[in-house]
Amino acid sequence: MNLSAGKFRGLARLADASGRFKMVAVDQRPPIEGPICKALQRDTAPWEDVARFKAMLVRELQEAASALLLDPHYAYPAAIGHLDPRLGLIMTLEDSAFEETAEGRYSREIGDWSVEKIKRAGGDAVKVLAWFRPDAGRDVNAHQRDFVKRIGAECDRLDIPFVLELLVYPLAHDREKTQEYVEMRSKRAADVLRSVEIFAAPEYGVDLFKLESPIPAAEVPGIGGPDWRDAQSLFDELGRLAGRPWVMLSAGSSMAEFRRILGHAYRAGASGYLAGRAIWADAFRAFPDWEAIEMGLRREALDYMAEINRLTDGEAHPWREHHAYGAAGPGLAHPDASFRTHYAGFGER
Repeated sequence: MNLSAGKFRGLARLADASGRFKMVAVDQRPPIEGPICKALQRDTAPWEDVARFKAMLVRELQEAASALLLDPHYAYPAAIGHLDPRLGLIMTLEDSAFEETAEGRYSREIGDWSVEKIKRAGGDAVKVLAWFRPDAGRDVNAHQRDFVKRIGAECDRLDIPFVLELLVYPLAHDREKTQEYVEMRSKRAADVLRSVEIFAAPEYGVDLFKLESPIPAAEVPGIGGPDWRDAQSLFDELGRLAGRPWVMLSAGSSMAEFRRILGHAYRAGASGYLAGRAIWADAFRAFPDWEAIEMGLRREALDYMAEINRLTDGEAHPWREHHAYGAAGPGLAHPDASFRTHYAGFGER
C-alpha cells in the first residue's frame, strides 16, 4: 500500500507520538438519544441534552485521547470549541437512520453532509459505519459495496483518510432481531471475517479499519483464559484479512470485556482503539444528574482510559510499522524538490 501526503498526515494526526491510536467515539446518536428519551419519558431527545453530554465527553476525556470522533449534528457544533487543537479530529459521515428491509440494511450518508464538508471543517479523517452481512440480499450487498466504494473514491479525491467501521447485524430470519446499536450476540466469526476480507480489496480505498471482535464480547476469554488460543486464532485472522492498520471498536461491551478484547487484538497486530460506550456508558447511566455524570467521567472513565492506554502503549503495534507499507514504511512517494510537481490537486487523482 502507498499513502498520499494528505492521508499520511491525517493518519499521523489521529495517533499519538508513538503511532498508536487512542481514540474516543463521541459520534453515537441512538445510543445516547435512547436513554435520554427513556429518562425524560419523551419521544425525541432534546438537542440540548444530547449536545451537552457530547461536549462534556470532549472536555473530560480528551486529555487521555489521541483523537476524537465527532458527528456534525450534535458534537461538532457543541464541542469543537472545547477540542484541543493538538488532537486528531475524525468526523462521521453515515446517517444513524438506516433503511431496514427483509433482505438487510441500506446505509446512507447524513443529509447535507459530505466528505468535502468534513475536509473543509478541519477533519483529519472520514469515518463511515457500514452494516454488512455476507448472506444479506444481493441488492442490499451491492448497495452497501457501492456506498463504501463511492465514499472511498471521494476520500481519495480529497486526499483524506478513510476509516471504515464494519458491523454484522441480525437479518429478518434471525432470532436475535433488533435495530439497536448493540453487538449481535449470536454473530458468527465467519461473517465478521468475510466482511473484512471483502472490504480490504483496493477498490474500497480503506486506510484504517475499525473492527468488531470476531466473537461475542462476553465469550472473549482474554489472554490465558479458557480456550484463549482458539479465540486468538480468530483475531489473528482478522488482522491478516484487514491487510492494513486497524483498531478495535467496543460495540457497547463492558469495560472488562473490552479490555480482554484489546489483549487479543494487540497480539494480532491492532494499532489501538476507537471506542465510546465501553469508556463512558457507566457514567452516562446517571442521566439526568449532570454532576454525577461529570464525576463518573473524571474518575471511572479516565481511570479506565489510563488502564487501556497502558495496555496500548505496551502491546499495540504502531501504525507506521504495519507490513502493508513495506520495509521502508509509509512516506512520500517523491521526498525531494519534485514533490509539488507530482502531488495531484483535487480532481486530478
